[in-house]
Amino acid sequence: MQDLRDRLSRITDLSHAAAILEWDQETYMPEGAEESRARQVATLRSFAHELLTDDDTSRLLESATPESEVDQDLVRITRKDVEKATKVPADLIARMAVASGRSKGAWQKARATNNFSKFAPHLSTIVDLTIEHAEALGYSESPYDALLDQYEEGMTTAQVARVFSDLREQLVPLVKTIAAAPPITDTAVHGNFPHEAQWAFGIEVAKQLGYNFHHGRQDVSAHPFSTAFSITDVRITTRVDPQFFNPGFFGTLHEAGHAMYEQGIDMALEGTPLADGTSLGIHESQSRLWENLIGRSRPFWQHYFPRAQKAFPEALGRVDMETFYRSANAVAPSLIRVEADEVTYNLHIMLRFELEQDLISGKITVEDLPREWNDRMEDWLGIRPSSDSEGVLQDIHWSLGAIGYFPTYAIGNLMSAQLFAAAKRSIPDLDVKTANGDFSDLLLWLRTNVHQYGRRKSSGQILQDATGSPLSADSWMEYVNSKFGDLYGF
Repeated sequence: MQDLRDRLSRITDLSHAAAILEWDQETYMPEGAEESRARQVATLRSFAHELLTDDDTSRLLESATPESEVDQDLVRITRKDVEKATKVPADLIARMAVASGRSKGAWQKARATNNFSKFAPHLSTIVDLTIEHAEALGYSESPYDALLDQYEEGMTTAQVARVFSDLREQLVPLVKTIAAAPPITDTAVHGNFPHEAQWAFGIEVAKQLGYNFHHGRQDVSAHPFSTAFSITDVRITTRVDPQFFNPGFFGTLHEAGHAMYEQGIDMALEGTPLADGTSLGIHESQSRLWENLIGRSRPFWQHYFPRAQKAFPEALGRVDMETFYRSANAVAPSLIRVEADEVTYNLHIMLRFELEQDLISGKITVEDLPREWNDRMEDWLGIRPSSDSEGVLQDIHWSLGAIGYFPTYAIGNLMSAQLFAAAKRSIPDLDVKTANGDFSDLLLWLRTNVHQYGRRKSSGQILQDATGSPLSADSWMEYVNSKFGDLYGF
């Protein structure tokens, strides 16, 4: 058993070393190092893959005698990981890592120059490799099933489509009701919000929520993300617009939610494959909970608005708290997913879910994407991007090879409301505590019911045990109907 732990620790360290190189690529790496960095990451990723799929790992899994419940879970989860990994050739892992390393730099340049053609050849390679990956993993109905399973294990394309269909059926009437109500302006969150003041304010709040900067840090990147190299080293990034408050501040809260999940995993799992989020849906539930259900709530701003006025006197000095709260929660179709309001956000995800399926099935090509993106944005949200940087180039995920990832954003939205409703049942005075800037009980509840387990529990198990029911849109729809009914007077 100890030999197995040692071997898995080496594999985990290799994966984390690759992740450090990838973090550096998004934050500090000089532009000219793209090719060498792609090769370095590929070396580490393929070596970790080879160790995991080596006969010695299988032998140790068969001969090891678990000495605790953690050991039992470690053997069980590792067997599943090995079973999946052995289906994928090491050379495919290396080719995907190289392609992603090159693609990220091409995406950054294409986005900065509004030139999709710079990214298109790289994305074509990513799509081809992704299809090859899906075929290697195997599937029963759709190749997209194999891709989705990498991020939300056990979930199928058909299941997601049903959930999204039910959600859309309830969501579209809500959007229409809000559109018919007197509009709320978002002018209070636009103005002079200096970079340095935003940065300091975001870090101050993230610390008070519970993100431990002794074991983390925040940096700037083109697309905000969080990454973990161990339970004791979990980092976040954000991007700041000096004329718009929302992206930087709520981006910090969002990524801090991800990071607090990783920091809250039981230290007994450190250095093992169990020390990770159990699914990207659960991961996203944590970021959306802190960003929206806490960070965009009225009690939250009852506490923090005086501090915000002090930090941004020019923009907020003559604005009252209620006006700011309403402005931060204004609903209006927008082009950029990460800046979308809570109500229309899921429509962005459903659009990408459709596009990804069509790409993988061959229904559309990479060259079709800009037009298809713009047409569907107009159809779904009633607005059309004027540039590819505002449209098809806005997200980093495809350059990473993360096709099958997007549905977890909407799944996480639903999970966040379900978990938050359960937390409020356990902490009846949670709104009062939030209005006093006290988040300790909520963080403890999440640590106890979600974070500590890492991958020991599946997302379905966590939801069932913490909330008493499986995944459902009911809690989220109840939340948005209540909140936005209050805001828009219906």
